[in-house]
Amino acid sequence: MQANALCFGWLETPACSPLMKQVILSILTMLMVVATTLSAMVILVRATLYVTSIESPLPRAGAILAEILLGVVLLLGTVWLATHASVLIFAPKSDEPEGGPLG
Repeated sequence: MQANALCFGWLETPACSPLMKQVILSILTMLMVVATTLSAMVILVRATLYVTSIESPLPRAGAILAEILLGVVLLLGTVWLATHASVLIFAPKSDEPEGGPLG
């Protein structure tokens, strides 16, 4: 790409250093994890309010079991999302091995 008078030297400097990318991605990951955890908690609180308003004992028991399953799935999902994003950001980048003959 050819530099012109309007680029103000931006083409000669790298867009983002790897450290800056890592910091920005870690901040975005933290915000994403906080948002997903808070939304999971809001969903669980609403589900709890709905389940406690059920009058009949048998449907309430089924709804309690469904709510426990929903809570486990939502909160484990947020933990998985946080760890997966962190591994993608902070794992050392290595080249793929060339591979050789098998045998």
